Amino acid sequence: MTLYKAPLDDQRFALFDLLGAEAILTQLQGGEGHTRDLLDAVLEEAGKLSEQVLAPTNATGDEEGCHFDKANRAVTTPKGFKEAFRAFSNGGWAGLTMAEEFGGQALPSVMGIATSEMFQSGNLSWSLYPLLSEGACHALELHGTEDQKHTYLKPIVAGQWTGTMCLTEPQAGSDLGLLKTRAEPSANGSYKISGTKIFISAGDHDLADNIIHLVLARLPDAPAGSRGISMFIVSKFKVKADGSLGERNNAYPGAIEHKMGIRGSATCVMNFDEAEGYLIGPSHKGLAAMFTMMNAARLSVGLQGLALSERALQNSLNYARERLQSRALSGPKFPDKPADNLLVQPDVRRMLLTQRAFVEGSRALIMYAALQTDIEARGVDEATRRQASELLAFLIPIAKGVVTELAQECTKEALQVYGGHGFIVENGVEQFVRDARIITLYEGTTGIQAADLLGRKILQFKSVGLQHFLAEIGAFCKRHATDEALHPYIAQLSALAKEWSELTQRLAQRIQGNPEELGAAANDYLYYSGYITLAYFWAKAVAAAEKSAQQPTFKQAKHDTAAFYFARLLPRTHMHKAVIEAGVGTLPAIV
Repeated sequence: MTLYKAPLDDQRFALFDLLGAEAILTQLQGGEGHTRDLLDAVLEEAGKLSEQVLAPTNATGDEEGCHFDKANRAVTTPKGFKEAFRAFSNGGWAGLTMAEEFGGQALPSVMGIATSEMFQSGNLSWSLYPLLSEGACHALELHGTEDQKHTYLKPIVAGQWTGTMCLTEPQAGSDLGLLKTRAEPSANGSYKISGTKIFISAGDHDLADNIIHLVLARLPDAPAGSRGISMFIVSKFKVKADGSLGERNNAYPGAIEHKMGIRGSATCVMNFDEAEGYLIGPSHKGLAAMFTMMNAARLSVGLQGLALSERALQNSLNYARERLQSRALSGPKFPDKPADNLLVQPDVRRMLLTQRAFVEGSRALIMYAALQTDIEARGVDEATRRQASELLAFLIPIAKGVVTELAQECTKEALQVYGGHGFIVENGVEQFVRDARIITLYEGTTGIQAADLLGRKILQFKSVGLQHFLAEIGAFCKRHATDEALHPYIAQLSALAKEWSELTQRLAQRIQGNPEELGAAANDYLYYSGYITLAYFWAKAVAAAEKSAQQPTFKQAKHDTAAFYFARLLPRTHMHKAVIEAGVGTLPAIV
């Protein structure tokens, strides 16, 4: 079994020292009680749940997987999952960030992200069940009627029901304009939903009494394409007027997918055969409601990359400390032992420092993005809320696209530290590699994130989010221009921020002349943006460490990892810039 220890010290450092979360949160509307003492206590309890309840089910859940009873069209989750979900629900975690009127605790979104990181590190497959509920809750809260909110939100927030997002169809994939699921009006105000959805996480399971599916479908008068999509609430069991459950609705799993990873998560083919459904939001406006869920889900998937990388790092670092093999190139470091440990090898340190740099940098980025959701929702004035919204929109494709891709590198390097032992299932690290592979695919592939960043957030939105971020970097560099501890980083960061702005302008002009340049440059632009973004947070980490009350060894580790990042990882921007400037002409047609 692989080990897991909740990274509370680094979470607290990122939240309170690096990002100043307490000062920000307590100044927001309704945030007076969101003090560090309260948030610290929440983190502590989440860590216990993850370490003691979730982590022990990770390997066993992967080995057992989910079970599909074809005759009864029902899914059973692995052993221990129901008990873990019960502990999660009884602890109030399902409603941590939801409004009090629906039974939630109304804690800030950034706390939902911080606790979810630990849950996902503990058992990513298990964590997908409550994760989908969170997205459904956001959509219901923003787009549902008052009756819909009180009927469906309260049981989900209580952990009695769960939710799903039913978007993808076999012929459509990411192109939702091609979906065919139909919604026929009934005389009683409901709709008959008919169609097939695929890749539905938590589409069926035995963890809760009911499942609320949010389904995209077309009304009879729907225009073609994505403008003709509406969203509907389809309950696994029909809900009576008093909120109790009635007869089974005609929404059943047709199969579960057999996957290379996240095997404890039930990924279902869902068949709707004139299932009773209810419209949520305006007709033909389902895409807007869907993006409410999608944006939250994309940030959460980026978080999954961080969570898997964190656990991979912990285990590969522990292995490198304990594994005795060979001697240091400069002579024995442990002469009283038969061999030195792996840490004496420079290349092993490279692999571990790469993981640490990406893990801790990604944590700062994702928590920063989560803070923007709190400011967007409860900022004291419209200008503040708008800027947070624009910053968040810009950062989401980076947080999702780059962090999940870096998780491929981190889990691969973790396995590499183990050598041949990493290839053996019993050692557990190969599961991280398999589980991490899906996160670059669902909720939009990396290519889709890249196109979203460059096509929408830069070109369509006129770089407004980037400009906010560059202004923040510029102010930081100016403030620390004479700071001795930051001297190695400020000049590089300032120069890269200027280059980022100029490169973006040149690229936008090229795309105006030839739209194909967008597709040719988007992936490298995403990586280029991501590496500079992490550089900013590593520079902030050094500044924060200098002023923090952390132990000297903790501070030194921040300095050392920042130096490693700037010297060995940040130069990757040069390669991505060169590829961007190479243009679409280097991508000839393939015959």
